[in-house]
Amino acid sequence: MDFSSAADELYGVRPADFVETRKRLAQDAKAAGDAALAKRIGALRRPTLSAWAVNLLSRSAADDLGRLLDVGAEMREAWGSGGGLGDLEQRRGRLVGSLVRTAGELASEAGNPLREQASREVEDTLQAATVDPGIAGDVREGRLAQPRSHTGFVPAGFPMAPEDGKERAEPEPEEKAPEKEKKKKARPATSNVTRTSAARARRAESLRKRAEEADRKLAEREERADAAKQEVEEASAAVGRLRRELERAVAERDAASRRAERAEQNRARAEEAAREARQAARDARRAADRDARHD
Repeated sequence: MDFSSAADELYGVRPADFVETRKRLAQDAKAAGDAALAKRIGALRRPTLSAWAVNLLSRSAADDLGRLLDVGAEMREAWGSGGGLGDLEQRRGRLVGSLVRTAGELASEAGNPLREQASREVEDTLQAATVDPGIAGDVREGRLAQPRSHTGFVPAGFPMAPEDGKERAEPEPEEKAPEKEKKKKARPATSNVTRTSAARARRAESLRKRAEEADRKLAEREERADAAKQEVEEASAAVGRLRRELERAVAERDAASRRAERAEQNRARAEEAAREARQAARDARRAADRDARHD
């Protein structure tokens, strides 16, 4: 067993089975003498429900997921070259919608239906995978522990492109005063829109980080709850074993007590029989002595 195969198995199980499977794999690695691998496996985090659903797609809908990620690569290439996106946006939208539905169906079949929030997180993760190659790689690998998102107006790794894909124009020649005045009046509005967009982007990023932190804490608490539940089950099993052992010990004690009681009764009867026999022997001797004197 190596780390890759262990991680693939671990992130393929249901979230409810994650902790138990991780424990088993870490114990197997430790038993094989690979303490470093056991430690790496033990450090893997339990996935949220939405991250697990995306991992399902990488295993059960790999072809459709691959088509979406290919569209994302085409979009990033088009953006980098300054070309138009054409119908890529529409293709991405159709594929994302289809994959979100597939993720919901797969999750339901596995006994963990997705609620609205989890479905949105699946959609956000798939959208992010089309604009960020790093996220695309993580999604394709199928080992997500947290949902992912991308904040911004351009794909990751690219600067803001000028409008229409053209290079920024050289400064325009001196314009007539009226036209300059018009542009000066228009600039504040444009600036306000830019500031508003930037503020919204910052707020979205802040909310995303808060959501990820909340998901992380939730996953940790769920993991602790699962660990505590496992400890309770193990303790209950131990109590059950001890109770059965106690019941056996009590039964053996009672049986021994009955045997001892019977033995005591037998001893008393034997002692009484011996006493009677000794008395009979004495009586017989006295009678014989009397007979001898009369003779």
